[in-house]
Amino acid sequence: MDVKGIGIPYNAATKFIDEKISFGLGEKTAIYYRDEQITYIELQKCVNKVGYALKELGIEAENRVLLVCYDSPEFITSFYGSIKIGAVPIPVNTMMKPGDYEYYLNKSRAKALIIHEDLWENISAFRDKFLYLQHVIIISDDREKLSGRDYQYWELIKSAPDNVKTSYTCGDDAAFWLFSSGSTGEAKGVIHLQHDMEYALNTYAQEVLQITEDDICFSASKLFFAYGLGGGMYFPLGAGASTVLLSERPLPEKVLSIIETYKPTIFFGVPTLYGSIMDYVERSGNQYDLSSLRICTSAGEALPEAFLKRWKELFGIDILDGIGSTEALHIYISNRIHDIRPGTSGKVVPGYEAKVVDEDGNEVGPNTVGDLLIKGDSLTPGYWNLHTLNKEKIIGEWFATGDKYYKDEDGYYTYYGRADDMLKIGGIWVSPVEVENCLVEHQAVLEIAVVGETTEEGLTLLKAYVVLKDGYSPCDELTNELVNYAKSKLARYKFPRVIEYIDELPKTSSGKIQRFRLRV
Repeated sequence: MDVKGIGIPYNAATKFIDEKISFGLGEKTAIYYRDEQITYIELQKCVNKVGYALKELGIEAENRVLLVCYDSPEFITSFYGSIKIGAVPIPVNTMMKPGDYEYYLNKSRAKALIIHEDLWENISAFRDKFLYLQHVIIISDDREKLSGRDYQYWELIKSAPDNVKTSYTCGDDAAFWLFSSGSTGEAKGVIHLQHDMEYALNTYAQEVLQITEDDICFSASKLFFAYGLGGGMYFPLGAGASTVLLSERPLPEKVLSIIETYKPTIFFGVPTLYGSIMDYVERSGNQYDLSSLRICTSAGEALPEAFLKRWKELFGIDILDGIGSTEALHIYISNRIHDIRPGTSGKVVPGYEAKVVDEDGNEVGPNTVGDLLIKGDSLTPGYWNLHTLNKEKIIGEWFATGDKYYKDEDGYYTYYGRADDMLKIGGIWVSPVEVENCLVEHQAVLEIAVVGETTEEGLTLLKAYVVLKDGYSPCDELTNELVNYAKSKLARYKFPRVIEYIDELPKTSSGKIQRFRLRV
């Protein structure tokens, strides 16, 4: 039924959870987590309980719910439980500092926060700074533990009924946000609509990965990233397949153990992890059975050709390199099964369009470097509360990715760098300005510029060029002190791996630092 003023009903929780029950998959395992196997019917009941509990707390349609959750069943039930009642879940990075969560909560104006217990302990002292927050729901491993003036997740949903009325939403309603870093280091709220996950499922997951009910997915990239959200959650659920969740850090030994134990068929990783796994296997001399995998995928940064060859030699499995973005929700250019061209991002995924343009917006010919623009129905309608940026990035139906690319005569796209100073470290965007603003507060630092340094294997590391104040001299002790200072102030992936001391930084006549002159 089409309700006047609203449109044809569409709710992503119905599409990705409820429909699987009607398709007869209720008793099939949806989630493998530690020693648990959660079926689709059990998942549906818990999603409904979360939705009902949120409604009882007064959470209404379009209210935001911030999720600071490890990869766990509670992440998925909180995500879809919110969507089911028309609320808007916002998963965010679990590796951030208290000030970052203050920003996320106040920027989004979230009324509820669902958070794992140890993460809440790190930020609870800042609660008075969370201006719009009304309810805190704490996830504890101890399901009987109470939490004082806040709500304990399992206690809250224990007595809730396992059915709840689905909110009347349509495909063009906001379903969830994801935060993406900006060139100034200030995160941007990327809005996604109810139909966006299905579009990414029908294009990349089905056309490129050829996902089916028989697949088991394992994403080392976390669910709060767009890449991990697809690979670890809505791709397998949308296909009626299964997912394996890892709440801990994806260290090589742990990832290999998960693969051998649960035997996934599709693995989602990033280049730095592939490199770490190969180094670990070669150093340890241990043998690992990865034969359950039929395909691996890579995104976040360009996959070095050497990694592709080395991985194939070690395990006999191909890696499909591709490029996507938070704004597009997932991958829109990718290599394919039986169609891999090493060193490229592959071809445009069916359902998307791409073009490379010059600075005037004119499409350029083959093998000419330009700015990459994309088009497709999973693209964000815009950033939250960033009017000027929306006008800059959204050009009609096209989105300006900020990436430099060229396309060859055969339609393969090759990455050529960023159009701005943003860096991807381990698949995560890092703003040089944020790192600089942190380290310049150290008593020994006069000026600093942070750039990316490419290793022999083609990966990017953070490098800081430091001008010291009078009275300080370069030494290993000071270098270690600066690194530890950055680690104490920033998320752990943002500290510089290399520090070089110089007498002065290159600048323009107006005093702006010219980082490009420092890039090797």
